[in-house]
Amino acid sequence: MDAFSVLTPGAFTTVQDRGRYGFQQMGIPVSGVLDAFAFRAANMLVGNPETSAVLEITVMGPRLEILNKADVAITGAEMGMTLNDQPMEGWKSISANSGDILDIHQVKSGCRAYLAVSGGIDVPVVLGSRSTYVGGKLGGYLGRPLKAGDVIQSVEAKPLSATRKFPSDLIPKHPPEILIRAIPGPQDDFFQDGLETLFQSDFMVSAKADRMGYRLQGPNIKLREGMPKSIISEPTMPGGVQIPADEQPIILLVEQTVGGYTKIVTVISTDLPKVAQATPGDTIRFEKVTLETAHSLYRERQKLLRDLEERLFHQ
Repeated sequence: MDAFSVLTPGAFTTVQDRGRYGFQQMGIPVSGVLDAFAFRAANMLVGNPETSAVLEITVMGPRLEILNKADVAITGAEMGMTLNDQPMEGWKSISANSGDILDIHQVKSGCRAYLAVSGGIDVPVVLGSRSTYVGGKLGGYLGRPLKAGDVIQSVEAKPLSATRKFPSDLIPKHPPEILIRAIPGPQDDFFQDGLETLFQSDFMVSAKADRMGYRLQGPNIKLREGMPKSIISEPTMPGGVQIPADEQPIILLVEQTVGGYTKIVTVISTDLPKVAQATPGDTIRFEKVTLETAHSLYRERQKLLRDLEERLFHQ
């Protein structure tokens, strides 16, 4: 059924879900949401399955007319939101009626917000996902960011019986100084002093930061003497930190498939949402952790989300 009419689209608003897996060998990236924690929380708050598609909103939000009664929730970056000019809380379900105007404002902290609607955004499934890959004009809403005049549909769903609110102590903050945990490798043997430099230095997020990756600025990360500046191109994954010829790190994200530069470390999946919420000018510092620690942190995060889902669904 019709969910929203787009009055103004915001800076860069796309339909995203968990991503499109299994097609990287064809040059089709995973895409999907950048902040998986906020994405799952938004769906929880409106009673959706964790696979449901949402709107990913970057820096400046859209103005939407509600076309049918629905529950909505916004998580992720703090952007501020009004319903019919009345301020509304983030990280909380909101019951909206046909004709209501939902206005999502400019970001206050963080970079990306996630808007879920009961039932989930309904666009055609392309190669197993509703996610938008703008570079390939694939998936989402006509393979592109939203424009004024677009009508977004949702899957029909029952209204919530009660308001749901995310625990305030578990809502992530988005400070301008960010600690990112990472595992050395897969090409850490190409570095010696460069690895030490990476873990002991501050790096600034440059203006070249998008869904493909975040370019950082800081001390040069030097290869071992005699090591080649590039490698045979190989598959990449979100979180890999490439060191290109200019010796400045690039954190790869969800719209990259292969790369020919060495990857000095890999950001753990639990901390990728921190990268997704960083903005140009923010400071990133890397902390070295083991693979075992990364696995433990992942299991803890998944247990937390399962427990939260259980609590929210029984409110």
